[in-house]
Amino acid sequence: MTTSADYRLEHDFLGPREIPARALYGAHTSRSLENFPISGTPLPIEIIHGMVLLKLAAARANAKLGLLPSAKAAAIEKACRDILTGAHDTEFPVDIYQAGSGTSSHMNVNEVIANLANQALEGGRNHPAAIHPNDDVNMGQSTNNCFPSGAKIALLRQVALLTDALSALAGALRAKAREFSGILKAGRTHLQDAVPISLGQEFDAYAQAVARAAERLNAAADALRELGSGGNAIGTGINTKPAFRAEIIAALNAEENGSFRVAKDGIYTTQFMTDFAHVSAAIRAAALDVHQIANNLRLLSSGPNTGLGEIRLPPVEPGSSIMPGKINPSICESVNMVCLQVQGLDYAVALACGSGQLELNTHMPLIGANCLQAAKLLAAAARALAGKCVAGITADEAVCRRNLERSAALATLLNPRLGYDRVAALVRESLATGHTLKELALAQKMLTATEYEALLAAAIQPNL
Repeated sequence: MTTSADYRLEHDFLGPREIPARALYGAHTSRSLENFPISGTPLPIEIIHGMVLLKLAAARANAKLGLLPSAKAAAIEKACRDILTGAHDTEFPVDIYQAGSGTSSHMNVNEVIANLANQALEGGRNHPAAIHPNDDVNMGQSTNNCFPSGAKIALLRQVALLTDALSALAGALRAKAREFSGILKAGRTHLQDAVPISLGQEFDAYAQAVARAAERLNAAADALRELGSGGNAIGTGINTKPAFRAEIIAALNAEENGSFRVAKDGIYTTQFMTDFAHVSAAIRAAALDVHQIANNLRLLSSGPNTGLGEIRLPPVEPGSSIMPGKINPSICESVNMVCLQVQGLDYAVALACGSGQLELNTHMPLIGANCLQAAKLLAAAARALAGKCVAGITADEAVCRRNLERSAALATLLNPRLGYDRVAALVRESLATGHTLKELALAQKMLTATEYEALLAAAIQPNL
């Protein structure tokens, strides 16, 4: 092994390691980079920052309990704050697919905090009072509770951004519902003509779906506020004072102005990742509704001359390299792909959450990263759908009316007035002759034009 000015030599219990001289990480991180060249994608920095927040809170708690000298606690806290500015994000390069419980990234965090804290000391890590990544930064902690707790903090923040994006999408859909409230059209079931509806009612239903998805997501995310921090290796709190867990949560809430809670059962919280599965499923459920809405918008805008063509989506780019003037529903298609990806991410989360053994689930990096990615993707897709598509939708009222009058949707509307058999005969005649039900009913003096319009108006009831 050769060293130069570009490297420094560190030791762990497996032996010496050459570390880039300017790197803030240490031997454990160096080994992890060598062991896990898997995806080339580091663990999401949001999870790193979540763990750093916990390190800050733990340092305060240990100092308050008389376990960590106040000078060391202050140095650790300053290092944590430096990291949380984002200035050292490149110091956390460990791959998502790493040691199962997240030990690789957790030790990466411990090493960077220790080295940052030691920079103010003469001699750095060689100073007699130097801060040790395990003994000081990691005092009273374990990867098995620090990593999932950090991931919960990160996911809670991202869920807040996702629910904001869903609320914006619901608002855009409600605005269109009001705009289109007076436009009558054919409703469809089984992709076949059914009964009359207003275009506004369709869009209001879309808005309700998105708003309810956000409500379900917020309800599921509340469980993420229960943290197992301080539970140590398997949640029993070994080697810590009984007050340690509560002090960590108190310090974290003071820092975050949050409402985190001590886990009711630290052993359960260490073994089971079901809270993540619950939130992931709520994200997936939201994606299912957004997926359906995007598909509906594509159908309603199809054509425009040979499809339904009842709405027009705003053009965002040319739709073809060979067909001049063609416009595609590009935003909706992008959203569709996101929604499919979210469902795949959730499936992996579900499998990982059910794959724990005995006192630990060793799939936490995948669980945390997938949940976070799903929430990020869906938030971006919802914002794009709201701003680049829904906000610019226009209705073709003439097409809506023409489709309504040419459809069999009117048969149900005429049934109470004319009777089932007479209306069935009109439907057969309409199919045979090409005349609309309205034209036939008026020609055969079954009702007047005024009575026909009154029937239509009465059929469109406000949502209950």
